[in-house]
Amino acid sequence: MLDTTHEIAIYIQRFHNLDLFQQGWYQLMIRVRFDDGTSASAATPSRVLQYEAPNLGCEGGGYGVWKIDEKDNSFATQPFQIKYARQDVLLFTMVAFDLPLKGKECPSSSAVILKFELLYAPVIENGSEFQASPDSCPAAVHEFRIPAKALLGLHSYCPVSFDAFHAVLVDVSVHITLLKAGSIQDSMKVPSISSTATDDDAGKTIGGSIQVLNQVHPSDLKLVMLVKAFLHARETLIVELQKLGNAINQPFDLNNFTSTMNDTRLFDSFLQANQVTADNEVSGQGKPQYGPEKINGGTYFQSDQLPLNLTKDDLTRMFNLSGDQVLYLWSTFLTFHRDNKTRIMEVLRDAWAKDRKAEWSIWMVYTKVEMPHHYINRGFAETTRHVLHKRGSSLWKLSDDPVHMAEMKADLHRRGIAQMKINSLSIQDMQIFGDPLAIPIVIVEHVLNAPRRTLSYNSYMKNLDVIDSVASHADISSNEGKKPSSAIAAKRIRDLKVVVFVHGFQGHHLDLRLVRNQWLLIDSKIEFLMSEANEDKTSGDFREMGLRLAQEVAHFLKKKIDKASRYGRLGVIKLSFVGHSIGNIIIRTAIADSVMEPYLKYLHTYLSLSGPHLGYLYSSNSLFNSGLWLLKKFKGTQCIHQLTFTDDPDIYNTFVYKLCKQKTLQNFKNIILFSSPQDGYVPYHSARIESCRAASADHSKKGKAFLEMLNSCLDQIRTSTTGHRVFMRCDVNFDAATHGKNLNSFIGRAAHIEFLESDIFARFVMWSFPEMFK
Repeated sequence: MLDTTHEIAIYIQRFHNLDLFQQGWYQLMIRVRFDDGTSASAATPSRVLQYEAPNLGCEGGGYGVWKIDEKDNSFATQPFQIKYARQDVLLFTMVAFDLPLKGKECPSSSAVILKFELLYAPVIENGSEFQASPDSCPAAVHEFRIPAKALLGLHSYCPVSFDAFHAVLVDVSVHITLLKAGSIQDSMKVPSISSTATDDDAGKTIGGSIQVLNQVHPSDLKLVMLVKAFLHARETLIVELQKLGNAINQPFDLNNFTSTMNDTRLFDSFLQANQVTADNEVSGQGKPQYGPEKINGGTYFQSDQLPLNLTKDDLTRMFNLSGDQVLYLWSTFLTFHRDNKTRIMEVLRDAWAKDRKAEWSIWMVYTKVEMPHHYINRGFAETTRHVLHKRGSSLWKLSDDPVHMAEMKADLHRRGIAQMKINSLSIQDMQIFGDPLAIPIVIVEHVLNAPRRTLSYNSYMKNLDVIDSVASHADISSNEGKKPSSAIAAKRIRDLKVVVFVHGFQGHHLDLRLVRNQWLLIDSKIEFLMSEANEDKTSGDFREMGLRLAQEVAHFLKKKIDKASRYGRLGVIKLSFVGHSIGNIIIRTAIADSVMEPYLKYLHTYLSLSGPHLGYLYSSNSLFNSGLWLLKKFKGTQCIHQLTFTDDPDIYNTFVYKLCKQKTLQNFKNIILFSSPQDGYVPYHSARIESCRAASADHSKKGKAFLEMLNSCLDQIRTSTTGHRVFMRCDVNFDAATHGKNLNSFIGRAAHIEFLESDIFARFVMWSFPEMFK
């Protein structure tokens, strides 16, 4: 009689191929279970709603239908064929799982695991149908945990992306409620009080023997908890219906429901006895502490306002009534969702993106510093060396070793996470929450430009809001006088957003695909170029590499601009760059080339992953320095000579010194420098474009040249021709335990390559500051 079940409805809208390496047949399989490790805790697929016929596109193919396997309680979508990158498969399928609570406590204290499996089968040459049965060996798995507190009501976007070798995006939303077991799901009749109890019955039960809930018999305690759980589920459904309806500009009308769900008749005697309390006692939220809530004229009790004096018969009637009401609201929601599935998905996705800032802040530390006007005076002379030396000593008084301090700061934060009790009501991505201590710690240092030194804000995010507002104002001002003459002309304006990804030494053009995929998830309309101009050609002169990249980018841009112009008037053009290691030197060399001059005004975001911007001066990794010496001695690697300033006897004639003097950074609107104190391949200060203790103490010509390079780079970042700029340094501390104890870890190569093999650090920053990547 009192059996209940959680219904977990999973809506699968779209399968988007970001970066699958193999063509073939694919299929999604879903399982749901309690997180208690027993097979008996699995949920049962109860029904499937096919909203629309799957739209696989003319290039795709489909065979068979979705299926439910009763043996392993799984649901599998229709198989579909993937033929090309960025292919969309529209599935429009909702599957509901029943997770009974029979014999379990209610509400449940166990979390629920959602398991998504990606099944793959190759295409048979002599046939186009789904020939193989891939069930025994899923290609990839992605799991999510639903906290126990969220099982009474949840409506959330849940993106499924699998792993680095199976980069896809499955647009999924999850909807959960609590129902009475055996409920008729298609019942749309609003349950009313009169169908459950008469006025006379209500008066008799309230006026009879009265029990206080905290003194009820243990056998009745479950009933009390069930009633509260149903009231909570009811509140959640009402709030979500109203919130989603308002978000899509279709306010949901609950008059038909609230006019018949008035609970006051059932508790008439109680209300009369507690009228003074209901009128005078107000909770911290401004609502009556024990009074009923009113919506559209209907009165009902909330889960935290359950009367204290009820008999078992009262509770049983209330259990049946609230259960029927939740059933009606749930059926109403499913109908509403089916009619507005795409717009609801967009609303939930936007809410999900906003919530991630707060959730991922567990692994992020925000700091802000003001950029000084100058590190050194431009008129550097022999007589000032003593002053600079004293100044340098004072700079390092608090921190003798910035690398060690950065590692210690991240380690302390990681220890704090180990002691933290993560209590979130959101769906938890097990790629992150499965092992929280293995997730990189990202220390975001927002550097305030010198012209804004007078700003004083307590919140780091407020500074970004100010910058965003200035940026928005600048964009509006720049577009004044360019408004289209009609709405039709406005629709024809096409913005062009291009992102160029440049690999490092002896790299591959797909090295940065994980960062590219995250960027595509934020803005699917970007045009990206995975640079191949210097593949297998990174041992020569940077000037030649820069020219090849400049020509490649110019050709790509011209092609995209011509194409966009053919389909309408070209709007805003944004050109962004992402580089890894010496790929950043190649990018800056290309920007300094005359081939790129017409496109400098379009520069938008520059993302550097461990780039040696100041070369390898003052590198403290002796083992790595020995490797560089061998490359120069026996391989004659020209770019290594240039990075170590041995390409010319006079340091002022070296390549990197001259590059730093050229204006390669000043046209970017956003500059983000990723570094890692664990990276032994690139000097920490060089990746962050900042000074170091060795340089501050060096009175030689080399020290002077280094400080001039540093000052020149910071001048470019400091001076903004657009009136606004965001400059951030992001320190990434990877989990050293995942690297193991080997030569790669010892020489610092493991962390250097981790920038390419892990995308979580990029996901944190890019989703926390999406305005830089749109």
